[in-house]
Amino acid sequence: VPIGNICRSPIAEAVFRKLVTDEKLEHKWRTDSAAVSDWNVGRFPDSRALSCLRNHGIETAHKARQITKEDFQTFDHILCMDESNLRDLNRKSNQVKDCKAKIELLGTYDPQKQLIIEDPYYGNEKDFETVYEQCLRCCKAFLEKYH
Repeated sequence: VPIGNICRSPIAEAVFRKLVTDEKLEHKWRTDSAAVSDWNVGRFPDSRALSCLRNHGIETAHKARQITKEDFQTFDHILCMDESNLRDLNRKSNQVKDCKAKIELLGTYDPQKQLIIEDPYYGNEKDFETVYEQCLRCCKAFLEKYH
């Protein structure tokens, strides 16, 4: 759940969905991504994010949306990319009755211990590739833990 839901989280969502599909676990997982803010609601992911995913044989039809109160009540896990996301999500979750989601940094699952997944928006293709690689490592480790 990064701020705008057009770079990091659509990559993480698409990567996780592919891992789950490859492992034939689709029936066990509901995967989505959302933003803390409402800046880009309805927009497709950044073209560089789409291009990066395509280079790895992954397609996504995701459109940006803002996180809802129901997300905190229905999802078991809400994974985010950096400390400001974590702060915002924890603050929002405190206003939700019956919050069941465990909120944490996706990077806590990184075997290479890269805790923060930096926003590549102002970077280049190489930065999107770095995000992809981090998301892949983290999502694999997360899935292994909860599978």
